[in-house]
Amino acid sequence: MRAEPAVPAAALAAIRAPFETLGAEVVDVPILQPLGLLLDLAGEAMRARLFVVQAAGGEETCLRPDFTVPVVRQHLESGRAAGRYYYEGKAFRAALGSDQPDEFRQIGLERFAADGETLEADAEIAALAWASAAAGGRGDLTLHLGDIALFSAFLETQGLAPPLAARLKRVAARPRLLAAELARAGSEPTVDDNGRLADLLAGLSETDAASLLEEVWSLAGVEPVGGRGAAEIAQRLIRRAEAARAPALTLDQAQAVRRFLAVDDAPRAAFAAVRAIAGKSAALEAALGGWSRRLELLAAAGVPADRLRFATALGHAFDYYDGLTFEVRSAALAPDRAVAVGGRYDGLPARLGGTAAVQAVGCMVRPWRAWAGGEA
Repeated sequence: MRAEPAVPAAALAAIRAPFETLGAEVVDVPILQPLGLLLDLAGEAMRARLFVVQAAGGEETCLRPDFTVPVVRQHLESGRAAGRYYYEGKAFRAALGSDQPDEFRQIGLERFAADGETLEADAEIAALAWASAAAGGRGDLTLHLGDIALFSAFLETQGLAPPLAARLKRVAARPRLLAAELARAGSEPTVDDNGRLADLLAGLSETDAASLLEEVWSLAGVEPVGGRGAAEIAQRLIRRAEAARAPALTLDQAQAVRRFLAVDDAPRAAFAAVRAIAGKSAALEAALGGWSRRLELLAAAGVPADRLRFATALGHAFDYYDGLTFEVRSAALAPDRAVAVGGRYDGLPARLGGTAAVQAVGCMVRPWRAWAGGEA
C-alpha cells in the first residue's frame, strides 16, 4: 500500500486552521467500516477501490474510504438534532493502476441541522473548503460548483414518464449508470439475461426470494464466498430486470440531457445556458434563485468571483450527494485530483436510519494536494 508523504508541520497547521476556528466537536471514527453498507451507498463499482478485510467466518469490512458515512452514523447515534463535527485522519482507497497513494490524510467537517438555513450552510462549507485549500499556498485554485437538485428540476421540464424521471434522478450522481440510460435512448424495453429468474423472484417476499436463491445454489453445489447475501442479490436482479423493461428516453430527450450535462462556465453564464436548454419552469427558477443567494454569500466570505465555475455534471465518487456539490481544483493537478470536495447530502441520514428532517452538508480537504510543495 502506497502512503502519501507527510506535509510539513507549518503547512499542515495553516491548512487545518480554518476548521479549528469553527468550534466544531472533534471526532474520530473506526478504521474498519461495514463493506455492505458502503457498497449500498456508493455502488458496486466502488468495490474495486476498497481494501476489504474479513476474519474467518466474519462479516466483510473495509478500511474506511472516507469519513462522511461513519460521521453521519455517529451523529445519529448521539440522538442530537444538530451538530458540527471536525475530523482529521487517514483514509484508504485503491489507486487502480495509477501512481496515486492508496493511503492519504483528510481534514473535514460535517454539519447537521434542522433549522432550514440551507443556503447559508452551503456557502459556509464551500467557503471553508476554499479557505483551507488556499491556506496551502497554491495560487492557481478554482472553486467548481454543481447541483444534483438542479438536474432533478431540469428533468421536470422534459415531460418524462414518472418512472423514467424517478430512475434518472436516482442515477444523477452516478456517471456510469447515467451514461447507460443515455446510451439506450430511442430503444424499446427489453428483458435482460436474468429476466426469467427476476420474474420468479419479483412476486416473492424478500425472505422467500433469498431462500429460493440459496436453494438454487445448493442444488448447483455453489458455495458463495464473501460479497453480498442472497437477499441483496435477489433485490439487485429484480431492479436490473425492471430497469431493462422501463421506458427509455427519446432521442430528443437524450440530446437535451446531454446538452444540459455539457454546461460548464462561469456561474451566471452557466445558469443562462440552463434556462436556454430547459425553458420556463417554476422548479428550475426556484433552484437557480437559490444559487443567486449562494453566490452572494460566497463573495461575502471572501471567495473571488473570478475563481468560480459551475458545471451541471459535477459529481463525486460517492453518490449520496443530492444538492450542492463542489470541488476546489488546482491548475497544476489533473481534474480528478481535487484539492477539496464536498456537498449537501440531506437524504443520507434517512438512508442510515435517521429522520427526514435532518439537513447535512460537509467538506473534505486533502492537505498533500493543498500544500504548494506537494503533489504535482
